[in-house]
This record gives sequence, C-alpha cells and structure tokens, in this order.
Amino acid sequence: MGESLREKVLDAEWFAGHLQDRSMRGIAIETAAMIRSGVIEIGTHLPAVRELAQALGVSPATVSAAWGQLRRQKVIAGRGRNGVWVCGDTLSPRPARFEKIGNFGDNIIADMTLASPDPELLPRLNQALLSSVETENLNSYQREAISQVLLDAVQPSWPYAADAFMAADGGFDAMNLTLQTLIMQGSVVAIEDPTATRLLDMLDNIGAQVIAVKCDEFGPVPDSLLAALNKNPAAFIYQPRTHSHCGHIVSAERMAQMAAILQNSQTLIIEDDGIGELACTEPRSMGSFLPKRTVHVRSYSKAYGPDLRMAVISGSHDLIKQIKSFRNFGAGWSSRILQHALAWLINDPVTQEGIAEAKKVYAQRRQALVDALAVRGIHLPKREGLSVLIPVPSEQFALVTLAARGIAVLPGERSRIGPGQFIRASTSLMRLDQVDTIADTIALAMG
Repeated sequence: MGESLREKVLDAEWFAGHLQDRSMRGIAIETAAMIRSGVIEIGTHLPAVRELAQALGVSPATVSAAWGQLRRQKVIAGRGRNGVWVCGDTLSPRPARFEKIGNFGDNIIADMTLASPDPELLPRLNQALLSSVETENLNSYQREAISQVLLDAVQPSWPYAADAFMAADGGFDAMNLTLQTLIMQGSVVAIEDPTATRLLDMLDNIGAQVIAVKCDEFGPVPDSLLAALNKNPAAFIYQPRTHSHCGHIVSAERMAQMAAILQNSQTLIIEDDGIGELACTEPRSMGSFLPKRTVHVRSYSKAYGPDLRMAVISGSHDLIKQIKSFRNFGAGWSSRILQHALAWLINDPVTQEGIAEAKKVYAQRRQALVDALAVRGIHLPKREGLSVLIPVPSEQFALVTLAARGIAVLPGERSRIGPGQFIRASTSLMRLDQVDTIADTIALAMG
C-alpha cells in the first residue's frame, strides 16, 4: 500500500521555489492558493519552520506567523513535534472561540453562557421608530459619520471632549472596524486578561501577537501594563467601565496611573465600553488624558436593544477619518433611521426611567447568586454587571458537572490569555427561582 496523505512531506526547497512573495502575508496567501488549486494536497505535511525559513532566506518568526494565519483560518493544523499538515482547502476566517460556546444539547434549563439583555427589560421601540422616519437626509447616499441628532444626544454623557465621532452597527462592529483599520497584521497588542471572547477572535483574525495585562478590583494592574509596554505594543485594549467578565470598574485613581504609564509610549489606546448605559457608574476615558491616542467605543445594545445595532466611536479627527474611510469598503454609514431612534430613546424620560429600573433588576439577580454562593462557602468580590466570574479548580470538571444538571456556563479558556481556571455565569436572564439550584450545582462543580 502507498503512503497515506498524512505521511507525505513537502520538500522545503521545492516549496521555497514556488513562493514569490516572502513576507508573512505573501507566504500565507500563496500557500493557501496552492492548497486551493490542489498543487498541495490535503493531508500533506509542510516543511519544518526552520528548514523552510532557511530555504526562503527569512526568519523562522516570519514562517511561524504565516502558519499562524493559516491555522486560524482552518487551512492547516498541528504544531510542535507532530509538525504541520494541510487539513482544508477553503480559506474561511471565523470567530473560533465564539462559535465554540454553542451547543450544550436539549436538556439545558439555564443557559448562562451569554451576558445578553433581558427582552422584558428593554425599552419599547414603537414611538422611537415612528419618529425616526422624519429624520433628516433619509435615504440620502451622503456618507456622514454620525447624524447630528444622535451626536447631540450622546455628547452630554460622553466622558471627554472628543474631536470626532462616528456611529457603528453595534459595539463589536465598532471594535472590529477599529482593529481592522488601525492595527496592522501581525502587530503586538496588549489587552486585559480575561477579556471579551469576541475581541480575542478579532485579534486572531488580524494575526495579532497578544500580550496579557493582569487585572484586579480596580482595573488593569499598573505593573503588568508597564511590563507589556516594554514590548512596544501597537495598541492597548481594555474596558473602562463595567468589565464584561470580571465585573470590576476602573477607578479614577487607576485611570490616572495608567495614563501616566502610557504617556511616554506611542501605544494606541482602545476602550470598549460594552455594558454602556447599564453600568452603575459614570463613564471614564483615557481620552481625558491622552485624547489624540484614544479611541472610545460605547455600545448601546445592552440598554436599548441588540436589534438597534448601535454604537458610537470617538477619537481624534485623524483616527476617525481612517476608520470611516475603511468602512467605505462596505455600507459606509449606519442607518439614519436607527440613529434617530436611539437618539429619541436617549432623550425620552420614560425610557430612562426604564433603564434605571433595569439596572436594579440586573443587580438584584447578580447579587442573589453571589449571596447564594456565599452561603455555600464560595465568596466572590462585590462587583457589578450581567455575570459573575467564579474561580474553579478545573474548568472541564465544572462544565461537565453543570451541563449534566442542565446548566450551561462560559468556560474561562474562551476569554483568557494567561493561566487560571474559572467559569463565567451570566445572570442577566436568570430566574430567581433557579438561584438555589444553580448555586448548589456550582458548589458541586468546585470538586
């Protein structure tokens, strides 16, 4: 019998002879093209990194980065002693961490994986949408960054006097636009650890080299941020208000400490205010200290509705101009109807009363689980948000134990960079009559 496809090893000199562009991007693109065309068959082993690097006359890091790009796009698999082989012929970037959250089966009685808003606590959109058909420039192809009515509505509560603003189709769309525009492929990026799963997927997609910045109850730890800056990251990403996983809030003192550390660097500062108006504290921003290098993103989906798909980005004129220009590859602007509807809701007293009440309900639900866990000997810090982060001895054991009893939670591996074992349980949709059952099961999951 002939050798299997898995055993075929590509000759480094032959491979090098078929690669014209020897940059990281060129190696990745031309390798993918040969795989798609069948020149390199599925199952073929690729040459060792150092061997190929020598044949190409480039550094091993360049080849490793190219392989990383193809691995993230599910074209190749493997690493280390087992080598790297071709596993697919379709170049298809996708958010692998986010997609893995999914299917826990049909027996789940409490899905606590996503910190989503409760539809019952969202404002009614009827009047806002009716009002929005009267918005100025409706159906115009003029590509304005943000409608005047929305700008007037958001500026009074913005945490600093930004030079420029633009609307985006939700918080993650805004963050993706920012990263795709301002961060070059393969750049070093510092980000707090843990962080939002989808942010890590976005960084994977641009081939970023991620550096973890530790957090405590006041936000990113200054010493950890300083250590990260020693590696000259292109950007530092953090959540300036309520953290989506940890629930901590960056204190005013910590904000000033971080600004002093970042002052002498060239690092871009990207702020992701994902909880937005559901946070119980006033918004803060590094833009108060370093406005020319700060991009601030506020999502309005959690408080006003995910189907409004609205966020606002602020930054310097130059940075917003770059993001707006990149967006012209696609839609070019956000729906004026939805911008007007959001502005109407921000200015509506009844809507604001409803959001204040929603904050109380979310806080009660979260605190109910924290209190129930404390009774069972599991003590968590006093924080806020739509979820709780729970350290566990083993994520795998905790996941299996909880799922077997109908409770789905987010494993820490989806959102962390460094070591540590934890689960994140969303409380935003949790019923109070479920609390004791959930707390009992989490106690079992501690091993």
